[in-house]
Amino acid sequence: MSKHNDIRESVSKAYSAAVNRPSQSPGLCCEPVQKGVVVKSAGYTKEELEALPADAVENSFGCGNPLAFSEVREGEVVVDLGSGAGIDVLIAAKKVGEAGRAIGIDMTDDMLDRARANIERAGVTNAEVRKGIIEALPLDDASVDWVISNCVINLSPDKPKVFAEIARVLKPGGKMLVSDIVAQDLPDGVLKDERLYCSCVSGAISEAAYVQGLRDAGLESVEVRERIVYDECQLAAFIESEIPKSDGASADAAGASSCCSTSCCCGPADAAEPAANMSSEALAKTMQGNIWSSKVFAQKPASTPRSV
Repeated sequence: MSKHNDIRESVSKAYSAAVNRPSQSPGLCCEPVQKGVVVKSAGYTKEELEALPADAVENSFGCGNPLAFSEVREGEVVVDLGSGAGIDVLIAAKKVGEAGRAIGIDMTDDMLDRARANIERAGVTNAEVRKGIIEALPLDDASVDWVISNCVINLSPDKPKVFAEIARVLKPGGKMLVSDIVAQDLPDGVLKDERLYCSCVSGAISEAAYVQGLRDAGLESVEVRERIVYDECQLAAFIESEIPKSDGASADAAGASSCCSTSCCCGPADAAEPAANMSSEALAKTMQGNIWSSKVFAQKPASTPRSV
């Protein structure tokens, strides 16, 4: 348990630092610019982003849009695991309307403060955020219609508990749709590099394990609905965004922020070597094809089978 708490503390500190990092300079891309590297190919529409407070957009670090093409309806209750600055909570609140509710769960105070401010800026009255960890959700049993999450569950040190919590809080027939990083056959240097955990790399499990974990939790109709595969340059920038340079400055702040499109821009040449004395570019070559974002759907059974 102590190790799990250490991981959570490390993740919380990393994202607290990220949300307090200055935004990118005007002129690099269309404003507002999202700080997260892979979020730039996450599937949000221009209209969705323009309707949100700039801070919610800038401080998004996801790997997909869990609400894209979802069947969320007016009047439903949606909970977002690891809600960050509130981008998906705000989109969900619009989808469910005044008769519905959008609830964000996050363990990082700085993120909760940002989300609450963004909810207020947006003038949204049917959304809230609560402090908590995703392995022990501050929600009642069978209380939500949808669980969504965006590149967060991979950070959990106890994924089976997260899957069990999703099953617990969903109403009978309730649904889950999450976007998350999955990986397979990663080099030992990646798996042993603790610095890569917060960048959603070394803590990721395989897609097959993800699907099986949800089934083991009692969910059904589990399927992968979409995949986003990253190229070498995206992976290199992804790695550098979380690895501090030798002088203590973050690689992202120093220059990787120019990676604001899918074009090849692999960051500063003097970025710290992330694992096993390999450069981020060399490491990215070994990871290509072994790490991607999956959008995973699952549903809670409409009724519990009677015991014989």
